[in-house]
Parts: sequence; structure tokens; C-alpha cells
Amino acid sequence: MKALISLEIRRSLRNKKFLFFSIIYPSALFLMIAGPQGNGKVPHTDLSMGAFYVVAMASFGALTAVLMGNSERIAKEREKGWTRQLRLTTLPGRGYVLAKIAGAAVVTLPSIVIVFVVGSLTKDVHLGAWRWIALTAVIWIGSLCFAALGVALGYLVSGDAVRPVTMIIYFGLSILGGLWMPATVYPQWLQDIAQWLPTHAYAGLGQSVVLGSAPTAQDVLTLAGYFVLFAAGAAWLYRKDTLKA
Repeated sequence: MKALISLEIRRSLRNKKFLFFSIIYPSALFLMIAGPQGNGKVPHTDLSMGAFYVVAMASFGALTAVLMGNSERIAKEREKGWTRQLRLTTLPGRGYVLAKIAGAAVVTLPSIVIVFVVGSLTKDVHLGAWRWIALTAVIWIGSLCFAALGVALGYLVSGDAVRPVTMIIYFGLSILGGLWMPATVYPQWLQDIAQWLPTHAYAGLGQSVVLGSAPTAQDVLTLAGYFVLFAAGAAWLYRKDTLKA
């Protein structure tokens, strides 16, 4: 398992396209979206626009790394027979899943930090050291929910269809969940939908840290519930794929 984790980390760091979309893309998007915005308050909140986009784009970058990277790679490896070869070894099923999560997590951390640096320099977002550390931890740990979703999609969708399906889910969750713009500016009916999405809860955890308050019970329970659902789905799909093989 350690050997596979090491291999996955090296593969992630060698993949230039993956590195661009996981590390550079969220920071570039932050400059494009947050740059023209003033630094007033987000409607109906005490959060500044700069702080909102720092949390949103850092979360979006982590989501990109663990969801987009895992789903497509697993689907392609299934079709090429790589996962079938691994089953002939002593590697347990959980080892394969952990290796995929670890490979994506290595890239997730720098993507979060770079967004923080860009936000601090360009939008005057200044937090105490403990809040930066807490914010990094919350976003990094929260990304495990979407890592589980990425694994599930990799086993659910074929190699040819995995990219468009994942893109629809990826952008749908990001936009509707309030990672590209504050959900508070949405029509009320759309806000009612957004508050039950995992991305909305994910961003809510980081926003609570910025404001110096404890995360709401609804955000914690929503994200935890989705993690259990996605992880259980990934485990069931893995076992089903094993039986077919």
C-alpha cells in the first residue's frame, strides 16, 4: 500500500495538466472573479467579498483536485485492466482507495495555500495565524467528502463518459453551492436548494472559521452525511466491480 501511495503521489506531481487545474486554475479564477469586485460585505452576512472568495476558491481548488483527478483516473485504469492487476497482489481494496485520496491530497494543500497568498496580497484578506491554520485544516479535511465522490464516479461511469458526467456534477455543485458567487444573491427557491448541497456546507465551514465562530450543526451534519453516502457508495461499487472481474 505504501508503494502504491508513493506511486500515486509521484504521478500526480508529474501530471502537468492535473497540476494546472488543481493549483494554478483556482488562483487564476480568484483573480478573474474576485479582482473586479469591491471589498464590501457579502449581502446578508458579515463576510467581506475578499474573504468570501478566498474561502470559495480555496474550496473550489480542493474540490478540483480530489474530484476531477480521481474520477477520470480510476475509470481509465479500470478499462486498461490496472485495477484487475492490483487485485492479484496482496493490496487490500481500502489501500487502492487510500492511495487515490493521498495522491490528490498532496496537490490539494498547495492549491489552498496559493489561493490564500493571492487573496492576502490582492484583496487585503488578513487573518490571524491560527485562523489561517484552522481554515487550511477545515478545507483540506472537508475535501475528503468529494474525494469519496470521485472514487464512486470512477467506478460508476465508463472511461468515455466519466469526464462529461464529472464536469456536470463538478460545475453544478460549485455554482449552485455558492463557490462561484454568494448563494445569498440567489432567488429564495435556489437558496433553499443550495443549503442542502455538500459544497454549500463545505464553504460554510470555512466561512465560519473566518468569522471566528463555530461551524453550524447543519453544515457539519450535511457534509458528514454526504461523506458517509459517497464513501458507502464507493465501497459498494468497488465490491461490485471486483465481483464482475
